[in-house]
Amino acid sequence: MVTYPLHFEVSANGPGGVETPWRTGTEHTDRYTEAAIPPEFKGPGGGFSPEDLYAMALLNCYLATFKVLAQNSKLAYEEVSAKGRLTVDRDEAGKPWMSHMGINVQLRLAKDGDRARADMLLKKTAQNCLILNSVRTEKSFEFSVS
Repeated sequence: MVTYPLHFEVSANGPGGVETPWRTGTEHTDRYTEAAIPPEFKGPGGGFSPEDLYAMALLNCYLATFKVLAQNSKLAYEEVSAKGRLTVDRDEAGKPWMSHMGINVQLRLAKDGDRARADMLLKKTAQNCLILNSVRTEKSFEFSVS
C-alpha cells in the first residue's frame, strides 16, 4: 500500500540566453534530459520543451496506471502503446494554457486475453490516473484493442 503524502524532487539548470538548452532531471536517476524552448515559441528547439514534458507526463501516467491495473486484474496482454496530442491555446481571458490532450491507446491482447476486461480497464485507467486527475487540461481518449 502506498503511504501519502509522496514527494518528488526535480531540478533544472542552464546558462543564460534563450538560444541554449538546459539540463533537467529527477532525484530517482542520475541521468539528465536536455530541455529547450521550442520553435513554436521562437526558440531553437533541440531538446524537450516544457510542453513536451507535460504531454509526456500525462501520457506516461496513463500507461503506468494501466500497467498496474492490468497486472492487478491479471489481464493477459502482449503490448500496450499510446500516442498523445497536446493542444496549447488561449483561454477566455487570453492567457495561453494547455487546453486539450488527446490520447490514443492501442492494446494487443495475449491469446487468452479478456476483451471485456481490457475495455473496462482502459476506461478505468482514464478515471484513475493521478496526473490526469490533477490538471485542468481537457482530455479525450480513443482505445483500440486487438
